[in-house]
Amino acid sequence: MMPWVKTADQLLATYDEQLRTDAETPSALAVTRLGPLRLVTYAHGRGFVTYRDLGGLDADGIRRLVPQARAHYESDATVNCVEWKTRAHDDAPGLPDALVANGFVPEESESIMVGEARVLDVEVPLPRGVTLREVSADADVRAMSAMQDEVFGDPVSDESADAWLRRLALADGMQLWVAEAEGRMISAGRLEPVAGTDFAGIWGGATRPEWRGKGIYRALTAARARRALHLGKTLVHSDSTEFSRPILERAGLVKVSTTTPYVWRR
Repeated sequence: MMPWVKTADQLLATYDEQLRTDAETPSALAVTRLGPLRLVTYAHGRGFVTYRDLGGLDADGIRRLVPQARAHYESDATVNCVEWKTRAHDDAPGLPDALVANGFVPEESESIMVGEARVLDVEVPLPRGVTLREVSADADVRAMSAMQDEVFGDPVSDESADAWLRRLALADGMQLWVAEAEGRMISAGRLEPVAGTDFAGIWGGATRPEWRGKGIYRALTAARARRALHLGKTLVHSDSTEFSRPILERAGLVKVSTTTPYVWRR
């Protein structure tokens, strides 16, 4: 008999209850409350807006709230880019229109995937010559960051590597995993245990195009899930693109909602 598995509604309720708190922003430099919002400031001039819910605000209330949040960041000259993280299952009448009217631009939506870590913990055969390992040395972290920038089509920079090295120095549980072949990194991703919750996040899955469809991302996911279980985390979550969503669904995670970032740039 298959062990009991949580339903999608139960997984979504647990996601909202445990993750939409300060647990969502462990590396914040500052957090300011504005009504139901948490206005977060990170290093490198980044802002982030999130919330458990919008407190039952109607469209007029939301229309007044959005420019107040924007004004908070405009008043801080160190902030040059702000992401407002929306979720499709929220009661948020008029929010997309209010965001666009205040200069926030929608980016690509992603699937919110949630599931039990144990369903991901399986043996996945790797192509000949491909190996997995956890990395933490400066050179490895920078090589991983550069590879992910290339795969995602972003300019190669030190920003992610610097942030990851700071996190590793804090020993907060974050882990970096890579797959390699012929001495070259070909896939990578992070594991981020969320303190005070049952969750670990699986993030940043990037695989070089010529190595896709060979089970490598699936194997990296299994390795991270196994480590999450070792750390006492029973649930896994991820915001997934259309590249990784089908893989995670086949592995046993469930799409419980979608999330769309709206971004304002100074």
